[in-house]
Amino acid sequence: MDAHRDRSGQFILTGSQNLLLMQQVTESLAGRAAVLKLMPMTLREINHSPQKPLPWETSQTPIITETASSLNIWEKILPGFYPEIICNPLRDFRLWQASYVQTYLERDVRNLRNIGDVTLFQTFLRALAAHSAQTIKLSELARDIGVAVNTVKDWISILEASFQIFILRPYYANIGKRLVKSPKVYFVDTGLLCYLVGLRDAQHAASGPMGGAIFENLVAAELYKTYMHRGEEPAMYFWRTAAGSEVDLVIETQDRLIPIEIKQSATPRPEMAGGIINFRRDFGDKAGQGYVIHFGKMILPLGSGALALPLSTL
Repeated sequence: MDAHRDRSGQFILTGSQNLLLMQQVTESLAGRAAVLKLMPMTLREINHSPQKPLPWETSQTPIITETASSLNIWEKILPGFYPEIICNPLRDFRLWQASYVQTYLERDVRNLRNIGDVTLFQTFLRALAAHSAQTIKLSELARDIGVAVNTVKDWISILEASFQIFILRPYYANIGKRLVKSPKVYFVDTGLLCYLVGLRDAQHAASGPMGGAIFENLVAAELYKTYMHRGEEPAMYFWRTAAGSEVDLVIETQDRLIPIEIKQSATPRPEMAGGIINFRRDFGDKAGQGYVIHFGKMILPLGSGALALPLSTL
C-alpha cells in the first residue's frame, strides 16, 4: 500500500483471528488503511436492498416488502446467514455448523490465551447460547460451569474478539455506569445460536421456549450487522429500571434515542409498547419515536410515539 499510494481498492482479507493479527502486525498503517468488519449476511442484503435506510433514518412510511410466513422466516433463522449457507441452500447446514464450531475451537481458540480445556470451553459456549438475549450474571454462569469468574470474562472476550458474539450494555446518561452493569449477550449468527442450543427444525424452534429470545437475537443482530457493514460502530444498548420498566434495544443516533421492543407475536397490541412509552416519558425530548418489531405483516400505531413494524421493514 505504501508503494502504490495512488492505487485504490487494495484489500487484505483476514479470518476471525483478530487478536493474533493485531499482535503480529508491526505497522499500524494509521491514516492509510480503513478496517471493515464483515459479519454474516443480513436479511436486507439477501433481499438485495443493503442501502435501504432504517425506519428512523427516513421520514417516509416504511414499506412492507416481504410476505413470507413466520415459519418461512424461521427456516432462514435456523441455518443462519453465513455466505456459504446462503449461496448453497441445499447443503446440510447442520453438518456445516458442526464443522464450523469444531474448526473454530481447534483453530482460533487453541491459539488464544486462557483455554486449557477445549471441552469445558465448548460447554461454556452452549451455556452462553442458552442465555442469549438475557442479562448475564458472570458469577452464576461461572458457578454453573465450574470455572472462575475471571475465566468466564476472558472467554467472553475471546468470543467477542473473534466475532461470535456481541454485547449490549444498559443505557445510562452517565457513560461510566454503562461499563459496570450486567450486559446482555447476543450471537452474531442465529444459525450458530440454534445449533448450540440443539434446535433442528423450524417448527420446534418457533414454538420452543427459546423462540422469543432467538427472535430478539435475530433483530438485534440484523441492526448490529447493518451498522457494522456501513463501517460504523453500533451505538446499541438496552434499558431497564429498578421499577421493572425495560426496552429491548436503544439506538443512540446523533440527536435522538430510539427505543425498540421486539415481540415474537404476529399481532401487535398497545400493551406491547408500555416500555417504550415509559422510556419516552423518562427521557423527554431526547427520545425519538419508538418501534415494536414483530412477526406479523402490519404497520400499526400503538399509542403516543410508538409504531408497530414488521421484521421486513428493517
